[in-house]
Amino acid sequence: MTLLDTIKNTFVPIHREGYPFIAAFGAATLFLGYFSSILFWVGLILTAWCIYFYRDPERVTPVDDRLVVSPADGVISAVGPAVPPRELGLGAGEMTRISVFMNVFSCHINRAPVRGRITRIEHRPGKFLNAELDKASSENERNGLVIDSPNGTIAAVQIAGLVARRIVCWAEAGGSIGIGERFGLIRFGSRVDVFLPANAVPRVAVGQTAVGGETVLAEFGGAAVAPLVRIS
Repeated sequence: MTLLDTIKNTFVPIHREGYPFIAAFGAATLFLGYFSSILFWVGLILTAWCIYFYRDPERVTPVDDRLVVSPADGVISAVGPAVPPRELGLGAGEMTRISVFMNVFSCHINRAPVRGRITRIEHRPGKFLNAELDKASSENERNGLVIDSPNGTIAAVQIAGLVARRIVCWAEAGGSIGIGERFGLIRFGSRVDVFLPANAVPRVAVGQTAVGGETVLAEFGGAAVAPLVRIS
């Protein structure tokens, strides 16, 4: 490994979605600094926070179709039965829901909790309530992915929060996605719900810290199909 490789590995990559915002924060900092040194330092801190917010670290995802990994960095805010948003077409029955709440300091890159084929993507406008509230699942602006996985139909729902005003999704309906693969992000502070079939056994508790693409949220039984190849 060369010195250049060592330096590159030391710094966490920044996602390209953040470039315009980082540039805007930097320009505002220079402008404010012309009038006041105090405002310059405030702007510099905010610019550093913006860079930190858009970090996009590599993750090591477990390759096992029995596992469901966290779609986001954050804190587990709910584990239990809930009815999925009706626009996802998953019926009116309850599924196992695991919610991950992201604050403004969390990494906001969202990752697929399982591998499979994306059968549906639905965006719904809505309110911007505190994403920690249970009713945020049904009342807030959201974007849902329905994935046909080896263990049945699973949904991942990006939910806007009190500060968040923009949900970004790069995935496309009809395409395949790998476990831990990046599919979107939310600005700035929000939540992701994962809806699982009843035979999924949760492996996390409320209050636990989750790492997107790495922390195992739930596990299926031994009937799960083993993956043929690793998709990252």
